Amino acid sequence: MQFGRSYEEFEVGATYKHWPGKTVTEADDHLFCLITMNHHPLHLDIHYAEETTQFGKNVVVGNYVYSVLLGMSVPDISGKAIANLEIESLRHVAPTFHGDTLYGETTVLDKWESKSKDDRGVVHVETIGYNQDGKVVCLFRRKVMVPKQSYLDERGGEQPGRPVPQPSKFWPGPQQG
Repeated sequence: MQFGRSYEEFEVGATYKHWPGKTVTEADDHLFCLITMNHHPLHLDIHYAEETTQFGKNVVVGNYVYSVLLGMSVPDISGKAIANLEIESLRHVAPTFHGDTLYGETTVLDKWESKSKDDRGVVHVETIGYNQDGKVVCLFRRKVMVPKQSYLDERGGEQPGRPVPQPSKFWPGPQQG
């Protein structure tokens, strides 16, 4: 299974549909809020949300939604990235609630070769996230520096740094056959 892409593998206009989706649980949302010290009652206090908000229930914290979608895109977009250069824009356009399932897809908007190093390029992408009903909840644009194939070849190919299993008394090595 491919994990990320080299610069040459990206095509402007291509859309990658990320799989699988992620169902957001109350525990996911609460843990993320507590880890990041976002204690807003909109996310943590059911009574507050029921009594004082337009939604009548807890809303999943937006940075969690963004983080899930960003992570979901890694195997297709940034799995080989040298650097994430910029989050150009981030918009939360509809709420996500506990029990919603997030799906995402990313479209390549543009790409260009690096001006300073000939072994890499920049890919400009837009990711949209939507729920189980197809309602878009989040979208963001970013720029990712990705290696060209020459960069990967120079550093060990498809899986650089991967060790080779060594024979031992428990495993004699690959069987010839």
